[in-house]
Amino acid sequence: MAFLILKYVHVLGAIVLLGTGMGIAFFMVMAHLTRDAVFIARTAGVVVLADFLFTASAVVVQPVTGFFLAQEMGIRLDEGWLVASLALYVVAGIFWLPVVWMQMRLRDLAREAAAQGLPLPPAYHRLFRWWFAFGFPGFGSVLAIIWLMIAKPPL
Repeated sequence: MAFLILKYVHVLGAIVLLGTGMGIAFFMVMAHLTRDAVFIARTAGVVVLADFLFTASAVVVQPVTGFFLAQEMGIRLDEGWLVASLALYVVAGIFWLPVVWMQMRLRDLAREAAAQGLPLPPAYHRLFRWWFAFGFPGFGSVLAIIWLMIAKPPL
């Protein structure tokens, strides 16, 4: 029973990482397309909160539950698919941490523009392009990890 609970929590963590990432990307892009600084500031504020509550929690849960699952299943930690998964997890983190900072900065730039009744500044648009670009390797890494976890290919 403990194994099933552990596996369940691990799968839920993967769902949260994938789902929160997709949701955050969707809502940030949709808010950005309005070019409405007030709406963008509010949306980005909620997105930052979601990242801290959901994504950060899952980021901690995943390696912990993964380690114990490997132990329970007798999987060596040097298995190729597992090493590749861990490397991709690091890649995802390398792109996710700056994205969180970018989201906070995008929120703040939108708040400033809204408070002054001005359009979004060029710095906002530049940072949004970086945020968008960082999403592909970060999110792509999570997708690849999920495939590796399911397929466990010999690498």
